[in-house]
Amino acid sequence: MRSTTGQTPDYCAIEVAMEVLGGRWKLVILKQLLGGKQRFSELKRAMPQITARMLTRQLRAMEEDGLVERTVYREVPPRVEYTLTETGRGLDEIAGMLDDWGRWYLATRGGPLNGPPRMPARTDGHPVEGAVP
Repeated sequence: MRSTTGQTPDYCAIEVAMEVLGGRWKLVILKQLLGGKQRFSELKRAMPQITARMLTRQLRAMEEDGLVERTVYREVPPRVEYTLTETGRGLDEIAGMLDDWGRWYLATRGGPLNGPPRMPARTDGHPVEGAVP
């Protein structure tokens, strides 16, 4: 975890979450790894828009923050697999809710996505205020 996250006041816990999960790719990587362990090349294939350098940087940051575990197998050629830690798997529900909201948002704004959009719901099951059914 970055040193700044430990210095955040209690009322700014969302800042900690954004520091750990922020950026364009971390939640996308997390969603890919929710399906199970994957090699670097599998992750890269699943996300063709990300550069190899950026994928490496994001995986390293996620490993440092305790979300991802990297396993290196000593063979020729070397094999490296990435998997979510228990902390990373704890984001499953949040990632699903963000995916639902993103699909709903694109559908209401005319954006293309596969599959029907589902109306985002609060964690208590009630619809989000102002959401279009």
